[in-house]
Amino acid sequence: MPELPEVETVRKTLEQLVIGKEIEAVAIHWPNIIKKPKDHEQFARELPGQRIEAVGRRGKFLLFYLTDYTLVSHLRMEGKYGVYKKEDELDKHTHVIFSFKDETELRYKDVRKFGTMHLFPKGEEEGQLPLSQLGPEPLSAEFSPEYLSRALKRTNRSIKAVILDQKVVVGVGNIYVDESLFRAKIHPERPASSLKPEEIDILVDQIKKTLAEAIKQGGSTIRTYLNSQGQIGMFQQQLLVYDRAGELCTECGSHIDKIRVAGRGTHYCPNCQKK
Repeated sequence: MPELPEVETVRKTLEQLVIGKEIEAVAIHWPNIIKKPKDHEQFARELPGQRIEAVGRRGKFLLFYLTDYTLVSHLRMEGKYGVYKKEDELDKHTHVIFSFKDETELRYKDVRKFGTMHLFPKGEEEGQLPLSQLGPEPLSAEFSPEYLSRALKRTNRSIKAVILDQKVVVGVGNIYVDESLFRAKIHPERPASSLKPEEIDILVDQIKKTLAEAIKQGGSTIRTYLNSQGQIGMFQQQLLVYDRAGELCTECGSHIDKIRVAGRGTHYCPNCQKK
């Protein structure tokens, strides 16, 4: 699933491609993607005449700010956006098409059909699901050691499970949790409440640095991720533990191990991240 750096990269590329375009028509080939309004035909009726004014992001969600509405889109496992000419061949996995007045189209493709779209009157999106229960952005000042310390005191869940919890902090998925915990030298199974203040300081710092570096590299292409211009991310070349089970740790030379934590495949160094 695309995580914060990948979604931010998609946001940046879409910003270059669709800002200012006016929607002429919407075609929906897989109605289950449309979650709000429940009537997908109403969704298609509301959008013609709307201009895309900005493209934002909240955690792993893309936010298309239109003239009167905000379209909240989650890519889930394999959702992708791309801008095409109307005459370009239509891929069989294209499920939603936003046709613009300039004869181009924004097409949403999704092999697994897991993606979602919610349409809200502009300004109401933050107060309703799926955005209303999200925690702070990890690159914001709100996500501070003081904030995380308060969150960790309340639970004995593993530290990995807590950081994966989108109600605690948004957008930090499996790849970047593993990388941040390795950089902070914290075992992923440590009870969250056992972390010392100095460890929390380091972890917050490493989460911010890891995500910032990943955004700069355009995210990580582990399997099928591409940005909206068909380009792969490059941060996977800098991954220190994720997807490197059995390889040697770059810090100590021990073998990277893989276990399951919080239901997710988890990569760590048994020597650098002692339990």
